[in-house]
Amino acid sequence: MMMGKLRGYFKSIILVNKTMKTIYWTTTLILGVFLIWSAYTYLFSKQTIIGVRELGFPDFFRVQLAILKIIAVIILLTPSIPFQVKQWAYSGIGLFLVTAIVAHIAHKDSFLFTLINIFLIMLLVISNFYLNKIK
Repeated sequence: MMMGKLRGYFKSIILVNKTMKTIYWTTTLILGVFLIWSAYTYLFSKQTIIGVRELGFPDFFRVQLAILKIIAVIILLTPSIPFQVKQWAYSGIGLFLVTAIVAHIAHKDSFLFTLINIFLIMLLVISNFYLNKIK
C-alpha cells in the first residue's frame, strides 16, 4: 500500500516537472523567435530601419539592439549557460520591451505595438518564473 502511494506521488512530481519544462521551453522559444525576427528586421528591413530612425534612435543603436537580441536568444536557449547570466539576459530583454512601449507611445504609434510588447513581457515573466522553478 505504501509503495503504491509513493509511486503515485513520484509520478505526479515527474508530471508537474515535465509540465513546467514544457511551459518554460514554449514561452522561451516564442520569445526567441520574436527576438530573432526583430533583430533581422532591425538589420535588413527598410521599413523597420526608417521606423527606428523616426522614433529618434541613431543607426548604431539599432544595430547594437539587433546584436544584443541575438546574444540574448543564444543565452536563453543554451542550457549550459549559468543561471545568473540568463537572469541578466531576462533583464535586458525586459528593458528593451519597456523602452519599446515608451517609444511607441511617445511616437503615437498604433496601440497594437503596445499590446504586442505587453504580451511579450508576459511571456518573458512566465519564462523566467518557470526557469526559476526548474533550475
